[in-house]
Amino acid sequence: MRFGNRTFARRFVTILFVASTLTGGVQSTAQTQPTSQTASARTASLKQGTEVKLKLRDKLTSKTAVEGDPVNLILDQDLKVGGFTVARAGAVAVGTISHAGKAGMLGKPGDLGLRLEYLKADDSTIRLRGTQGKQGKGKEGTAVALTVLFGPIGLIKHGRNVEFKEGTPLVAYVDQGIELPALD
Repeated sequence: MRFGNRTFARRFVTILFVASTLTGGVQSTAQTQPTSQTASARTASLKQGTEVKLKLRDKLTSKTAVEGDPVNLILDQDLKVGGFTVARAGAVAVGTISHAGKAGMLGKPGDLGLRLEYLKADDSTIRLRGTQGKQGKGKEGTAVALTVLFGPIGLIKHGRNVEFKEGTPLVAYVDQGIELPALD
């Protein structure tokens, strides 16, 4: 093919050069965008049975607790999968009072049970499993001795209620594997 005009040939070559430059620029922009998006959308797989260290946010006592009451806990340390953090220390966890019994007459001790439910990690909810129970100190022997010595007055001797202090450490386990976004 022969071009009759040099000006036409120069324009044609210039148009080809500009078109190839623009096309290459669009391709390089399109190639860099997915890379930056994938870096911010990293996920980590939290396996079932992973240990989660929690602590009580408030004091609990068998004297005031009622079965079914919610219990507030906090994540004691960052939860990591591989090198990625998926939940930061201080994240809120929730449990439920599974049973509660006040200390009673004749030295009967109080008892308190707690069932761990879930951990909130940013927009995700991690189901947990675990229980914690405790029984107060019984005073049956003291009640019997007082009854023998002083008659019916010894029957009013109470056992001790259970108390979990604020910050009491608890261990829960991930109930179901879940994919979570990496926070760092």
